[in-house]
Amino acid sequence: MRESVLWRKKSHIIMLLSDRLCIDEERALELFYSTDTYKQLTDTNSGMQLMSDAYILENILRELE
Repeated sequence: MRESVLWRKKSHIIMLLSDRLCIDEERALELFYSTDTYKQLTDTNSGMQLMSDAYILENILRELE
């Protein structure tokens, strides 16, 4: 996946996380980068990049519970 596409995908997921948790974007960014889901998203062998943003968001939320 091209880096610019992945960058936009990450940005969108961070915004969704911010909205869902009613937190500011900076806090959502911190949470996002602390998750295993983020690590999977950056690993091109995981296939996580091909999943929908909603699916990835749900993974993050489950992780944060």
